[in-house]
Amino acid sequence: MGTPLLEVRDLQTHFSTFGGTRVVKAVDGISFTLREGETLGLIGESGCGKTTTCLSIVGLLPSAAEIVGGEILLGGEDLTKKSPRQMRRIRGRMVAMILQDPMASLNPLFNIYTQVSEPAYYHLGMRRRSLRRRVEELLRAVRIPSPAMRMRNYPHQMSGGMRQRIVGAIALAGGPKLIIADEPTTNLDVTIQAQYLDLLKDIQQETGVAIIFVTHNLGIVAKMCDRMAVMYAGKIVEGGTVRDLFARPKHPYTKALLGSMAKLGSKEPLFAIPGQPPDLANLPPGCAFHPRCGEAMPRCAEQAPANVQCGQDWTARCWLAHPMEGLRHDRARA
Repeated sequence: MGTPLLEVRDLQTHFSTFGGTRVVKAVDGISFTLREGETLGLIGESGCGKTTTCLSIVGLLPSAAEIVGGEILLGGEDLTKKSPRQMRRIRGRMVAMILQDPMASLNPLFNIYTQVSEPAYYHLGMRRRSLRRRVEELLRAVRIPSPAMRMRNYPHQMSGGMRQRIVGAIALAGGPKLIIADEPTTNLDVTIQAQYLDLLKDIQQETGVAIIFVTHNLGIVAKMCDRMAVMYAGKIVEGGTVRDLFARPKHPYTKALLGSMAKLGSKEPLFAIPGQPPDLANLPPGCAFHPRCGEAMPRCAEQAPANVQCGQDWTARCWLAHPMEGLRHDRARA
């Protein structure tokens, strides 16, 4: 299948608070791979470590956070070993990020041309006419009407959907191999959201760029992603193809997330996962999900499960996925 574009190996990113007396394990030993042209969905409740994972990859962690272990191999190079200056060369050229709120990415004081052209100027060395052509092509690619006129506009003169597409154009400007989209459709209405997702798909087919898609919306995962990784309490508790995990989820948390999806034509009330996600600085013993799990066994509260291979490119971090434990559990319930 070829060498992966991105390999994350046992990544650990911690936050230190209260003068270092409290450690929050925001990302606690996760591993996954991504190949060229592939889309990985990173899902889970708020606070499970999705955004921290993405910020670790692009080297934009806040000052209180630090990568304390693991590797992030992009094109064979370990990003955890790069200096801030080296990461500035990699960001935009090899990996780019689309944030949830476009106004957090766009500078209200500069026009669209200045902001879209910067990555191409900095990373590709484009100047004058070639740079202007590049900006027009990018705006046309993200379906901005009248790009020659619109590049003179400022962010406040555009709608929310157009601003999000401009952020997409900026992400593409340096010709990256990987784009990380952190819930880019949250602030868009349903119609514009569908158009934006179709746009990302079209761009991916044309350029072959790989995408990590962070979202709470499992409908988006089904539409956009080839594989998915389910995060809980800083760990990936299940990972595999979208088809496998939607059809035969192994981890109770994955089952609960799928069970909470609205079903067309169903009159049954939506399922809600009981309780709240744990405090990452004070995790419960054993499996972090066991206090909320309807299938928990005594062992779940005592010992954290290891990853179990459930199939090709499919793992689950659950005692029920261990063949003998799962069999004993089924007999006990019977």
